[in-house]
Amino acid sequence: MALRIEQDEETIETVTQLRPRHVTEEQMRTFEGYAAEIFAAFGMEMNTQATEDTPRRFIQAMYDATQGYEGDPKLLTVFDAECRGEPDCHLSQVIEGPIQFYALCEHHALPFYGRAYVAYIAHEHIIGISKLTRLVRLFAQRFTVQERMAQQIAEALETMLWPHGVAVYLEAHHLCTQMRGVREDTSLTRTTCWRGEFAKNPALRAEFLNLSGASAK
Repeated sequence: MALRIEQDEETIETVTQLRPRHVTEEQMRTFEGYAAEIFAAFGMEMNTQATEDTPRRFIQAMYDATQGYEGDPKLLTVFDAECRGEPDCHLSQVIEGPIQFYALCEHHALPFYGRAYVAYIAHEHIIGISKLTRLVRLFAQRFTVQERMAQQIAEALETMLWPHGVAVYLEAHHLCTQMRGVREDTSLTRTTCWRGEFAKNPALRAEFLNLSGASAK
């Protein structure tokens, strides 16, 4: 049976980080003007058929790519767990992945992209597997850093489900190191986050990494 988490303001803020944005059309036009000035200064020819709408497209793309700040109320639906006190209730994992994600690094506003694997050990409640994808992309669609993303995913699952444990593994390519700076075009940044039984039990961590394919990379 589907259950609804008590939707008081504190719970919604904790789970979805709900921060509705209010950007007016006038503000959007102002931002487009700033973008056009920057692009022109950096060398773009702004009066061609291909580029005359580039500032507008760029500002709209940045707005669309950060829609995670709007939250996702659909994440607040959970279900009764299937485990009924069997010995493996602290060991049985729900693992979802790879979940493709695209994010904007808050240090340079350049994209980083990759794959996420998320696992939890259910206590009294479970969440639909599509919600795990929603959860990853909710936090990816913000200005962020990879380490924070992993922590936020784990904290949200803990808040929603009170599970016995949570595991998060992220791997991503960062354009801020590939297009500038050291220009490292083959690097892959990996991040893990462990909560509950995963933090205590190395066998659970090894199983999760093995099932997600991370241990073979």
